Amino acid sequence: MQVTINVANSVHEKYAQAICEMIEEAANLRGTGIAKREPEYIRKKIHKGNAVIALADKKLVGFCYIENWEGHKFVANSGLIVHPDYRETGLAKKIKTEIFKLSVKKFPEAKIFGITTSLAVMKINSELGYKPVTFSELTADETFWKGCENCTNHDILKRTGRKMCLCTGMVCDPSQLSNIPVKKKKSVVYWQQFKKFLKTQGNHLPMKNAIYPRISKMLHK
Repeated sequence: MQVTINVANSVHEKYAQAICEMIEEAANLRGTGIAKREPEYIRKKIHKGNAVIALADKKLVGFCYIENWEGHKFVANSGLIVHPDYRETGLAKKIKTEIFKLSVKKFPEAKIFGITTSLAVMKINSELGYKPVTFSELTADETFWKGCENCTNHDILKRTGRKMCLCTGMVCDPSQLSNIPVKKKKSVVYWQQFKKFLKTQGNHLPMKNAIYPRISKMLHK
């Protein structure tokens, strides 16, 4: 069945409840936090044109939305979800690419950032031009960090004074993308840079014993 990915509009507000349920199910499956959202919050994002939705015919199979912090200084692509039947098909990357393009279009001066424990998302982010950074380089907006309170790992973030957690912080400054060498495809260059970072910084990553074995496997792909 063909999947279409579009900027969500008022026609798609009826999917808000299903989107919230998919977000919660994904968080429970991973055992890490995706900020729980209410249908009304999702409807507002859709109404403002700050989301993309993936449909197979009329079936919801994916979603992602934009949040902005500190005015328009930072934006995040949040709540990325893919229906279980469509995972490992490349759909997540397509959704991330579309929400990234929408973010650059609507907030051209903003830095795009995110925090994640998903190795697949880290790879996609690196291919889009994100670079791993310390949490101090992310937004200081308390509303953003409050969203982490629903995560099972929030105690780690709290104990470290919000300096580190299981998540990896990543930032992309769209204004700097033109500085990437043109001899290779940008996605390949970004991914090579990210793997180099992981190899050199692995011993210093938070909770190394918990996550570094998985990262080591990824470095050989």
